[in-house]
This record gives sequence, C-alpha cells and structure tokens, in this order.
Amino acid sequence: MGPPSIPETSLLIVSLYFNFPLTSSAEDRLVESYKRSFNGFAASLTEEEQQKIARMEGVLSVFPSKTYQLHTTRSWDFVGLIEPVKREIEKESDVIIGMLDSGIWPESESFSDEGFGPPPRKWKGICQTDGNFTCNNKVIGARYYKGRGVDMTSARDTDGHGTHTASTAAGRRVKGANFFGIAQGYARGAVPSARIAVYKICDVNGCSGSSILASFDDAIADGVDILSMSLGFNSSENYSSDPLAIGSFHAMLRGILISQAAGNSGPDAGTISSVAPWIFSVAASSIDRQIVTDAIVGDKVFRGRSVNTFGSTKSVPLILAANASTTCNSIDAGACLVDCLDRKLVKGKIIFCEDTNGGEGALSSGAQGQIMRFEGENDDSPIFPLPSTIVDMAKGDIIKSYITSTKNPQAKILKSIAIHDRTAPIVVSFSSRGPNLISSNILKPDITAPGEAIIAAYSPVASLTDFKQDKRSAKYAILSGTSMSCPHVSGAAAYVKAFHPDWSPAAIKSALMTTAFPINPRKNVDKEFAYGAGQINPVKAVNPGLVYDANKDDYIQFLCNEGYTTEEIRLISGANIQCRKTNGTAGDLNYPSIQLLVHKNMTFSHRFSRSVTNVGTPVSTYKAAVKQLHGLQIAVSPSVLSFKSVNEKHSFVVTVTGKVLSDSKVISTSLVWSDGVHSVRSPIVVYSSTA
Repeated sequence: MGPPSIPETSLLIVSLYFNFPLTSSAEDRLVESYKRSFNGFAASLTEEEQQKIARMEGVLSVFPSKTYQLHTTRSWDFVGLIEPVKREIEKESDVIIGMLDSGIWPESESFSDEGFGPPPRKWKGICQTDGNFTCNNKVIGARYYKGRGVDMTSARDTDGHGTHTASTAAGRRVKGANFFGIAQGYARGAVPSARIAVYKICDVNGCSGSSILASFDDAIADGVDILSMSLGFNSSENYSSDPLAIGSFHAMLRGILISQAAGNSGPDAGTISSVAPWIFSVAASSIDRQIVTDAIVGDKVFRGRSVNTFGSTKSVPLILAANASTTCNSIDAGACLVDCLDRKLVKGKIIFCEDTNGGEGALSSGAQGQIMRFEGENDDSPIFPLPSTIVDMAKGDIIKSYITSTKNPQAKILKSIAIHDRTAPIVVSFSSRGPNLISSNILKPDITAPGEAIIAAYSPVASLTDFKQDKRSAKYAILSGTSMSCPHVSGAAAYVKAFHPDWSPAAIKSALMTTAFPINPRKNVDKEFAYGAGQINPVKAVNPGLVYDANKDDYIQFLCNEGYTTEEIRLISGANIQCRKTNGTAGDLNYPSIQLLVHKNMTFSHRFSRSVTNVGTPVSTYKAAVKQLHGLQIAVSPSVLSFKSVNEKHSFVVTVTGKVLSDSKVISTSLVWSDGVHSVRSPIVVYSSTA
C-alpha cells in the first residue's frame, strides 16, 4: 500500500504580486488566477502548503474557498413602475446588468433582441458559446467558471434560478406569461431595454468562492454597470475574509453598483449575511397578489398556501399520516418523513402532516396529496411535486378533529388561485433580519423589494422541485426568496442610472433608500431590521432631491474606524494606507441611514456626521424634521440647509441622546429633509445589545 493521501483544501490566496511564485505541486492545482482588479489565486493545497505560503513575504491572506448558496410580474406595478412609465430609452440601452448566478436560458422570449442595436461601445466582454449557447444584442455576454467541486460545461441555465433573476431585472415584456395558468398576464423586468451579461458561478451544489472572485475580476474588466448577486453565505463574515465583500469593493471602485440578497435565514435576529456598506443589501417582502390553495375537507373549505399547478383532485379518503406507518413512531410518521409511510395505507389518499415537508414522503408512498400544518408564519407559497397545501395551526386542529371524529373523512385539494392581498407589503418570514453583526453602526438590510411569489422566466429543462418523478417543464415559474427581491433592486438601480449615468453607486443607492416607501412597523415587529429604509420606489428615486454620496476614501476611513489593520484594508481595497487618527467613528460613514448600538438602562449621547449633495432644484432650502420618541432626544445641526447650485454639498450633525429601558429592544424614527417638493428620509435606529 502507498502512503495515506493528504487532504487538500481549495484556498483563496491574495498576494501583492502579479506573478506570485508557486511551487510546482501547487501550480498543478491552480483553480483560478486574479490579475486585473486584485492580485491572487485560488489553488488546492494541503494544510502544510497553505501554512508555508501564508508565511511568505507579500502574502496578505490565505483563507478557504467556501461554498455560497443561491437565495430563491405584478411586482413592478406594485412598486410604482407602471407602464407606460417615463424612460430614457437610449441611455437605458447602454446600461449593462451583470448577473452572478446559475446562468441563463438565452432562447427565452424574455431575452429576445428584436429591435436592439449592437452592444454599447464600453462592452469589452465575451460570449462563451460552449454547449450550443448563443448570445445576442440583449444577452450580450456569457461566461462560466469551473471552480473546485463545480463541473460546468456551459453558461446555459439548467437550474432555473439565473433565468428567473435575469428576467426579473431586465426581461422583455412578454404577453401571456403564466405558471400552468396561474397568475397569467405580462412578465417584464424593470429595464426591458437594458443589456444582460451572464456570469455562471453556481450549479446545483452551490457557488464556489474562487469562481465568485474570478467573476468579479471579469465583470469589472467587461464594463458592466450593475452586478446582481442573489447568493450568499449562511452567516455574515469579516470583510477581509469574505470574497463577496472583497470583490464588490473593487467593483464599487470602478463605479459598479452591487446588489445582494439579504439571505433566507429569517426571521431570527442577526441572520443577515450581506452586511458590507458598499453592497446594497435587499430584504424580501410581499406584493398585493397572493397565491393560495384551497382544500375542501368534508363540507368546509380551508385556505392554505402553496403553488399547486395540478388540477383539482377528486374527493378521496383523508387520513392522519401519524397512523399510516408500520416502521416509524407516530411523530416521524406524522411529519411525513421519507420511508416512514406505508404505501398500502397511503396510496390514493390525502394525508394530513403535522409539519411542512418537501413532499418526498407523500410522493414516494403514492399519496394523492398532502395537507400540512405549520406553526410559524404561513406567508410563503412553495411548489410541491404533488397536490399540497399548508394551513396554520388553528385550521390544522379543526381538520385533525374532523379526521378523528368522522367515519369516512374525505378531502380534495384545488388548483391554486391568485387573490388580492390588502396587507402588503409585509417582510416575509424567511427574509434574513438585522442587526448587522459585523458593523454595529451600519443598518442592514438597506431596503426591501418584492420577493414572494414572483413570476418570471425559467429554464424549461430545470426541475421545479428536484424530484425525478416531477416531469413538469415551465417557461415561466413562480418563485420566492430574497433571490427574487435582489434583481428588483438591480433593475431599479439600472432604471435610475439610465437617467443619471454619472451618479456613483453610493448616490444611486442613496436615491433608492431615501425615497423608499415607508413600511408599517405594526405589521413588521422587527421594524428596520426587517425592511431597512422601506420598499423600493424606482420612479421617485429618479428625482430624490439630495443624496448621501461616498467614495473609496470614505469606505477606507470606515474600515479604519472599525479597527481593521493596514494589511486587512489592503486585502479588501488594494490600497496601501496608514489609518489616520480621527475623532470619528464607523457611524460617521456618509450612509443614508443611522444606527446606534447601546447598553440597556444606561444613558448615551452620540454624534453622527453626514453630508448631502443637491441633485434637485439648484436654488433650494431644506428643513430637517425628526419625530421625537420617548426616551430619545434627537437634534440636527444645522437644521436648515440652503443650496445655490446643483452638486453643492452641505454637512450636518445628528446627535442622539437618551436611555433605552430594559423592555425596549429597538427604537426607531426617521430624519426627513424637505424643501416642500422632495422628502429625503433616513431611518434612525437605536437598539440594545440583546436585540
């Protein structure tokens, strides 16, 4: 026998040098090389090799290449982008949105280039045509990446996720789009005339960190204007070890706005993974169309949640799954776990499950359908491989009582329908929440956008449920997730950029945040930790009046104030700087929101420095207004700002003083600058250390 194999790990090494000296063994295992926007490489190395390289002069950092996860249109009307809407068509056609995702299905009607001229002159990218893939004047570029553990042969989307997000942001207007007859109407993106560049970095196994950095390197050189990332890690990370934070910083330096899904780990506090202030972090909220599925149980109708494309089942026997097993205990059987249900007892019947599940147990046992009850917020409509609906606990108790008290209980599950939802927008429970666990003075998420039951283009070869028995194919599908809300913000940013091509990413982000539609905190107990500044309002963001702008120096000073070392800052930004001592804090970053972490039952007083740039009426006067809250005193100085020209800047200081009582976790209000025409609103959030 030979010697035992040495385990290898795919690592990201960031170096000061373009031509870093690799050992011959390491060179053979090179995964990616980054030479344009940042210097470094990804390679498969043993622990001994990684330690040796980490000690070499010029190496800033060595860290594992982690696997990131994809986070999965009435919606545009709901946020005010109602056709016909004012557009800068020629400038919109020059905007390029880069999609970092699972690829695209270029033949979809949503990506037709009929009537399009050639790509913008600034475009420097390529189209990798492997796998019979073809670009056009709408989808102008495509790349795919073979990161460690990722076996890709084409930029073509076989998952459906990337096609859905791309069409949400910039898809053409398509008549008659529907999902097996559900939610029929027009499908369109925010900017139908914009161009799309595809960077396929994800497959069914996730998204390689090395591929993420490589895609940033390419996208920056290609000339994109917006980067949309409906993906992320399961938790927030230090900026110097997060490929998304590092890559997006370099993209921001080139004038590229980066939007990222907040994550789908809600509703627990501190679950948001997108926390860097130079990234636009997007939560997911509902729209005024809800997809529901009714179950007729006996002679009563119970409304539940799912996207059920199957025709109405006939009335069949309804049984408790807990009583349908000869191999599992009643708890596991009641949860409808795989291999627990007895096919002889279940086949042809509808089963009642004590919890939600993916449907594998019911499907494999031959059930006609399943009714599940759910203890949490029943605010999402998933797709299942068989007729299914999810009801709340109260309805579940009634159904369960009916089954146990009736000699021959019967039920049938109807096809889903779309209904009007007057309660929207509400942040969906799966959407990850703040506070920001990395930078306590930066409010995250930044904003919310539609992310529940969104219909958009889909890959016809992609599975809808990942079950082999599910043979359905769809050109348009209804999906939910912060993955769906992120491209709404990407599209909204592109819409604003078409009117203001010279605005910085921070200015566009500010415009969208300060004009956001306020969300009712009584419907969202987590307040700004759920929705940030509010719901996007793209049309209003075109004319925000004032913007909070920021540049490279501002973000570097922020990193200094956060306590990052010179080496860490160089790793993130590429800048070789020495932090200068100031009286400022990380909270002084010129951000469109204000957040303060305090200790309970202790008085506090904190000053936040801000500046605004006039992008509205040349001669104008803005007055500050803040709704004062019990326990807080908020002062703005000066409280009046007078401008004489466009692009003129003025600075001010917000002082927050008070005491947070033991029963208060989050206190929030807002600062509004108004000239009688524009209302520039910024959230102010004070929270305790146990929030």
